[in-house]
Amino acid sequence: MKDAILYLEDGTVFNGQSLTVSGETTGEVVFNTAMSGYQEILTDPSYAGQIVVMTYPLIGNYGVNDQDVESSKVHVKGFIAKEFCRHHSNQRATKSLIQYLEDNHIIAMEGFDTRALTRHLRVSGAMKGMISTVDFDIASLAAKLKASPSMENTDWVKTVTSPKSYFWPATGVYKGAPLYKVAAIDCGIKTNILRILAKLGCDVHVFPADAAFEQMMSVKPDGLFISNGPGDPVSVPYVMKTVQKFFGKLPVFGICLGHQILGLALGGSTYKLKFGHHGANHPVKDMVDNRVSITSQNHNYCVDMDSLDSNEVEMIDVNLNDRTVEGLKHKKFPIYSIQYHPESCPGPRDAEYLFNGFIASMKEYKKAKV
Repeated sequence: MKDAILYLEDGTVFNGQSLTVSGETTGEVVFNTAMSGYQEILTDPSYAGQIVVMTYPLIGNYGVNDQDVESSKVHVKGFIAKEFCRHHSNQRATKSLIQYLEDNHIIAMEGFDTRALTRHLRVSGAMKGMISTVDFDIASLAAKLKASPSMENTDWVKTVTSPKSYFWPATGVYKGAPLYKVAAIDCGIKTNILRILAKLGCDVHVFPADAAFEQMMSVKPDGLFISNGPGDPVSVPYVMKTVQKFFGKLPVFGICLGHQILGLALGGSTYKLKFGHHGANHPVKDMVDNRVSITSQNHNYCVDMDSLDSNEVEMIDVNLNDRTVEGLKHKKFPIYSIQYHPESCPGPRDAEYLFNGFIASMKEYKKAKV
């Protein structure tokens, strides 16, 4: 254990200890209200460029394992909790969370009032921060933090997208006999999205975020999926322009960043939330079926419904905490998008049924082609 400091860009300082590697890390500091699911959070590519603060006071009690990962590596820039568990216990565990963070060279900081930090972020908004175990000079930290990249006007998608396309086959009774072929744009796709699409009978062809329209159409897909991912949606205009080429040609479904990109592609605009939605307990109302789901969320940006043409696009889901847009649907074309994570991991699976809507739209598309 070694001394550590968290310096925020507004000059606020928190002193604690680091349990893992020595060094420095910078990122946008956000808080997550989930009580569990920390391994999925750590490996969610949507957290690239961010330092995550867990509001639940004790993290790590069930260790980590080889199954609960949402990508091939840890993406957070730093991880903060009131206290990290020293003695984990779970039959699936292969190592402790502390060891996992150490092995992945992630600074884990504890030993200070994370409730005070969370309250500060709620009042002042998410902001850049720096954790250091080697430099405690405030002026030096301020200078280094100022020079670090921000989440705005930075293409974080290129840091997490796959360098080349790959194939994820249908599973279960559909193995070798898929019902549909999906072209998926990888902006930082979570593994459980692929698992669910495969379980529902889809062969998924995953493409890098900068893949061309013609490359994706060459696999003769029945639908286009746009994944979650990190950062500001306006920083990836090349994805938006590619997505627009699919309108009227294929069913399109987007999640999280994919939802925001679709909002832009449909002529709308986005804005940054004060401190974002990060957690596994956000209530969302499905305005079509009049049902409420508790959802998993991880985003800092939101589509501005007023910027969209109401004659073409309708809001189909709304956040019951702050009334922000959680889902969109085009009135003419089979285009849908959801701001939250219906695939969960972590979080409740209340909204997993939404994937069936994408399946249904591809079924109609195939029927119309015959």
